[in-house]
Amino acid sequence: MSAHSGSEPALTMRDVAARLGVSPMTVSRALRGQRGIGEATRQRVLAEVEALGYRPNKRARELRSGGPNELIGLVVTNLANPFYSQLAVGLEQICVGYGARVMLGSTGEDPAAERGVVADLVDRGVDGLVVVPAGHDHSHLAGTRLRDVPVVLAASPPMGIDVDCVLVDDFGGTRDACRRLIARGHRRIGFLGLPPSLWTGSERFRGYAVALEEAGIALDERYVSRHRSDSALAEQAARAMLALPDPPTALLTANNRNTVGALRALRDRARDQEPVALAGFDDIELADMLHLPLTVVSYDPVEVGRAAATLLFERQASTAPQPSRRVTIATTLVDHPAPR
Repeated sequence: MSAHSGSEPALTMRDVAARLGVSPMTVSRALRGQRGIGEATRQRVLAEVEALGYRPNKRARELRSGGPNELIGLVVTNLANPFYSQLAVGLEQICVGYGARVMLGSTGEDPAAERGVVADLVDRGVDGLVVVPAGHDHSHLAGTRLRDVPVVLAASPPMGIDVDCVLVDDFGGTRDACRRLIARGHRRIGFLGLPPSLWTGSERFRGYAVALEEAGIALDERYVSRHRSDSALAEQAARAMLALPDPPTALLTANNRNTVGALRALRDRARDQEPVALAGFDDIELADMLHLPLTVVSYDPVEVGRAAATLLFERQASTAPQPSRRVTIATTLVDHPAPR
């Protein structure tokens, strides 16, 4: 006799997974005879399913992907940043090939909000997570906290947990951009950075600082601003630097939002004032049509998403423990001269 009577609420795959302490994806794969789980786990799942009298909801499966029945959660810090939309495009390109769908959550660069978003996605039964962390504490992303849902980090290495990650060469790209400004004769270089609690913030600042040190230039704190990614705050910081008695002759921005803020600050400078050079991390749209020359640290954010998804699905398919992997996306410098 079934352990589940018709008068009780229907068991879900998530219920079965919770009883076993595994992910819904593991239960799904056991029921469909798919690879990616050990035989002992498969038999344990099937025994529990039989004991509970659980029957998969065929309609629910059809309402999902129609393929491998997987849902991948993507957690980002700032939906206003075009980087994340491009990352999502790359992630989805790979997910479609596996019949999976993407569910998006945003944290507003708030680590506490990130914990809530991640917990909600796990409760909704996602089969994997790609997370852009909002801070240095990643303990809530440990497998035991997520019912063994696999996680890949993007734009940050893991802190205190052992998971795969995809990084951009934040340090090298920023150092190269600062070196180019120095090679063009600039010694007072303002830096519009990101919070030091972010990996991208600390690494891009490190690239700036190392380039200055290599050139024998003392780091002047008056030329440094490290705040949350917001074009208005970047504009305000740039204007403050440019109002100094000895203002910077060049600005280096840590991401595209800060570049927009710098451009707004530079737009209103009088024509008889000394021009200020600008270099920034991330491409921005219409960079080749701006009123002043711009050097950008360029890379492909779509490839970040594709690499993260590839690591995630390869991790899911692995039947034996594997060491964590790190993929680094290379950067290049691109000069956009001002239109004549």
